[in-house]
Amino acid sequence: MAVIQRDFLPGDLYPLMEQNHVSGCISVQADQSEQETMFLLDLATKNSFIKGVVGWVDLRADDIEERLIFFSNYPAVKGFRHIVEAEADLNFLLDEKFKRGIALLSKHQFTYDLLVRTRHLPVAIQLVKEFPDQRFVIDHLAKPNIRIHQLTDWKKGLELIAQYPNVYCKVSGFCTEADWENWQAEDVRPYLDVVFKLFGPDRVMFGSDWPVCLLAGGYQKTVQILEAYVAKLPLPDQQKFWTNNAKTFYRISD
Repeated sequence: MAVIQRDFLPGDLYPLMEQNHVSGCISVQADQSEQETMFLLDLATKNSFIKGVVGWVDLRADDIEERLIFFSNYPAVKGFRHIVEAEADLNFLLDEKFKRGIALLSKHQFTYDLLVRTRHLPVAIQLVKEFPDQRFVIDHLAKPNIRIHQLTDWKKGLELIAQYPNVYCKVSGFCTEADWENWQAEDVRPYLDVVFKLFGPDRVMFGSDWPVCLLAGGYQKTVQILEAYVAKLPLPDQQKFWTNNAKTFYRISD
């Protein structure tokens, strides 16, 4: 993990974006604090290529609506995320206080990023079913265990959750679920096939998972693998994947 045990700032990212013809990004939380959300907002203010922020707020807080009203004053805040994969309670997403927070997000036009693994999908399905007006996106394909080629349970979960039209899928983070040193495109292809088939051209979006992707190939390899994969799609669908679906989901106007 030493390769990512340092600060990473916009100046580190922008050259990679330029090299790979990426003109804008969404900055997503890594720390579960409002302080980090404000830090990311400050970076977005100072760097025009940061088009939005997915921050963190305590959705279980008694004053959650007041906090959402507060963040509504910052147009760069597009939505929120909680690191659910790190929670010991598999039913965390169904906590009544948490669901009360989720219920308020759509009122203030905020999205919600689902950071889950295969084992969380049954509970995530119950959540999205309960909130049909809330926009959800699954981060990192729901982290299938590509390293040991586990596919069945993950695929079953995605088949069910993809039936809900308010759920998108972010095609990101696959490299760190594979063998960091030795993964190849063919290791990832079966998982991409599932996601693109189930979610279709209108509900998939590119994600770099930078800087975590540096553990297993880096930004450019991630882009190259996906460029090769989506090359078979019609050009309008490629544009949706790289740009338009993210702009629609996160309400990016420029």
